[in-house]
Amino acid sequence: MNILLVAPGTDNLQRKMRIVPFPQASLPLLAALTPSQHEVKIIDERLENIDFDEKWDVVGITVMTATSHRAYYIADEFRKRGIKVVLGGIHPTALPDEAIQHADSIVIGEAEGLWEELIKDLEKGELKKFYSHDCPPPLTGLPFSRLDLLHKRYLLKHVFQTTRGCPHNCGFCSVSTFMGRRYRHRPAEEVIKEISLYPNSRIIGFLDDNIVGNPRYSKELFQALIPFQKKWVSQGTLKLAENEELLKMAAKSGCIALFVGFESINEDNLRKMHKNFNQVDKYKSLIDKFHEYGIMIIGSFVFGFDEDDPSIFQRTLNFLEGVNLDFAQFSILTPLPGTEVFKQFSEENRIFSYDWRKYDFAHVVYRPLRMTPQELQDGYNYIFRQFYPLPRVIKRTMRNWRYAHYFLPVSLYYHWVSLHPKSLPEEVASALFSLKDKKHSPVI
Repeated sequence: MNILLVAPGTDNLQRKMRIVPFPQASLPLLAALTPSQHEVKIIDERLENIDFDEKWDVVGITVMTATSHRAYYIADEFRKRGIKVVLGGIHPTALPDEAIQHADSIVIGEAEGLWEELIKDLEKGELKKFYSHDCPPPLTGLPFSRLDLLHKRYLLKHVFQTTRGCPHNCGFCSVSTFMGRRYRHRPAEEVIKEISLYPNSRIIGFLDDNIVGNPRYSKELFQALIPFQKKWVSQGTLKLAENEELLKMAAKSGCIALFVGFESINEDNLRKMHKNFNQVDKYKSLIDKFHEYGIMIIGSFVFGFDEDDPSIFQRTLNFLEGVNLDFAQFSILTPLPGTEVFKQFSEENRIFSYDWRKYDFAHVVYRPLRMTPQELQDGYNYIFRQFYPLPRVIKRTMRNWRYAHYFLPVSLYYHWVSLHPKSLPEEVASALFSLKDKKHSPVI
């Protein structure tokens, strides 16, 4: 069979990105799980267009909530042409009954074991509507991802995964729902063997949600990485900086940057979202500790929690100016299907838009408690503009000059984002404008 695997973009098909930071992990692994007698092609719509008239036996699409509208369009176009379509990923797992309206089959949860079964059923002409596990699959003996099928224009093409699952169950996060609340690990020797296939890659990435979730496993992995003398980036928590032995090993093994979810400078928000292991009064000293070992920090901050009021944006900016953070990723709290926040906001009738295109962490789709939707949207736009003006980008790039060829493109992308402010969904903005004309408090 000829099989196409697609990572959908957005509905704006006119603007292709010249460089994408990194690929999604799922599609190269699906390609590796596919029996060798079948031909597989991967398309990342952020980089290239889809030819809907090309001949395929089956099209598999990985779907996140923000890309689901586009994914459904792609699926419908192929099905009009008589081509079988399979949808998988976080969004179809959360809403399988919605997704099946646009597909012949849905893979619920992680694909290992299910994809192979689905391919066999396709060969027999016995494709089922839904495929799911009784429990998360083991990560031992996975085939090595088909990174050779990826487009060349990724800033970081050689990416790997060592762990899945997360016990923390943060209220706004879908990871524990999708991958379970227990850390699972690939054997370190299998990860190392896969990395050794790419001797010329100077910088690699680990697409883990928390690469230091199990310190014993992390030490084994870091020790095994040292002889390769590669630089690497991943995602973790501030707890790493509290374990100096592990932090030292991470730096020695080549860690140059870590994505860390600070989420908020408000302790009440952290407690309500089950992330009270983050302690705001320790943020600065822990960031300094990372910097002491040459590790850049990409800090994630979310706005719109129930304890946030309009002052949160300037207070966060003041904090950032005092801690020498290397990058910051700002997000609007988004009630993703399957999360605790989605359930809460739905029950409280606070969600005013179910347009999944707006669930991109950059648009307001619900009513915050202590500010208006417009204040939340404006504050999000404001902090992006203030943190990523060119003079500050250049200053931070000079501080991290050794990795400027990676640091600068990402910083310039965020600078571009800051120059293109987001707006509320049209129907909401219209309602707000109408209320403003009547000199009423904007309540939606």
